[in-house]
Amino acid sequence: MLRSILRATSAASKHHICNRNPAPILSLTSNYSAKTTKPPVKKGKKGKSEADAKAGDDPSASAAASDDLDAALSDDKIRARRLAAEENDTSLDVGPNGRPLFTSASSLSQLTRKDAGTYFKYNMEGLNEVLPEGLPVGMVKEFEESIRSAVLVRQSFLDLRDNFRRVVDPSLLSPAGSKIRKQIVLDGPVNCGKSIALAMLVQWAREEGWLVLYVPSGRRWTHGGFFFKNHQTGLWDTPVQAEDVLRDFLKYNEIQLRQLPCQIYEPIPLGEGAGVGMAKGADSMRMPEGSTLYDLIDTGIKHTHVAVGVVVRLRKELSLVKDIPVLIAIDQYNNWFTFSEYEEPVTVRSTRPIHARELAMVKAFRSMMHDDMMVGAFSHSTAVGKLRQDLPDVPLGARVNFPRYSLDEAASVFHYYLRQRLIRREAFSEDAWKKIYYLSNGNGAEMRWLAPLMR
Repeated sequence: MLRSILRATSAASKHHICNRNPAPILSLTSNYSAKTTKPPVKKGKKGKSEADAKAGDDPSASAAASDDLDAALSDDKIRARRLAAEENDTSLDVGPNGRPLFTSASSLSQLTRKDAGTYFKYNMEGLNEVLPEGLPVGMVKEFEESIRSAVLVRQSFLDLRDNFRRVVDPSLLSPAGSKIRKQIVLDGPVNCGKSIALAMLVQWAREEGWLVLYVPSGRRWTHGGFFFKNHQTGLWDTPVQAEDVLRDFLKYNEIQLRQLPCQIYEPIPLGEGAGVGMAKGADSMRMPEGSTLYDLIDTGIKHTHVAVGVVVRLRKELSLVKDIPVLIAIDQYNNWFTFSEYEEPVTVRSTRPIHARELAMVKAFRSMMHDDMMVGAFSHSTAVGKLRQDLPDVPLGARVNFPRYSLDEAASVFHYYLRQRLIRREAFSEDAWKKIYYLSNGNGAEMRWLAPLMR
């Protein structure tokens, strides 16, 4: 509703400007130069333009040449060019109350409570390496629109990180009144940063040497691909998703998996392969003695009939790993508590919707009624309806509310957007950004969308 009102106002303003009055009704501030048509440039004796020849001697000519270049570029390119020129200007890296805008910590492990409210800079090559399964959509949009790879260090993330740090090392002191949880469900309003916090937790755990199974899209487990009823288990198999999960798990963890032996050697039931039907002459397979978890996963990737069975077996194997900490992290976890996309034929003219708990992979991983470390994040952008507070297979007290931006966090956010030229400096004021904060109710995506409209 808010976006519709603002868009309508903006459109009406532009129409009024073009047809009746040169003074705008709503000031839509911008960091960009207007696009113009460049006149032909005369060349000097050495092939340079006259503007280029004069630029080195006359500062005003240099500025004019810069304006001409801006006019020839798109808005985003102009802004990116100016930010690149200001990259090393530390005088601009100022947050609220004169605090540094960026933290000096080089890793998520080094962050302390003093760093809350500052921005952590990412190296994209390193980030893609540690999260090869993919980045959350919210993180990608933040990087694209701010034209910098950085995220706000929030106290809520530090609390989440320190909780699991204390699970592994109980000697660390806990804040008064805090409870250590091995299983956590992150809940909260849309665009409050749950998926970004989960991705940061996975990054931190992997940098600490943990074995992490990260599922960036729980919805992918319940939508798309083939689905078949496995009459041995009574559950529904989704072999396409199973192969994807196994491939993703190998991308970062291959070295560790090669060193971890299999501890279960019971037969693994076979199912239908993706588009190839049932295997002939066998209904199960065994892993050879001395196999590693890498061998188990590699078998599931190479043989489509056993892919789902391997994912189910992998869940049991992860519970038995004691040499290194193991974390299971599931985004869009709420999609596992409602109906899937699949339907079972009942009669010639009717079908029955298949619940997510009837899918073999979801049933194996959904439960938090165990002693393993597991964290799930609800994603209300893939809304599946309102879920009850006491969820099946989730311990009481595991559901934690993840807040939207506080007023102090919003101050850092708007100073960051000012630094990244999303906000024009002459339009920036405390009253202006507070209006946007209260208008958006701390919704991060809406704050970013409204920031360029500050006046």
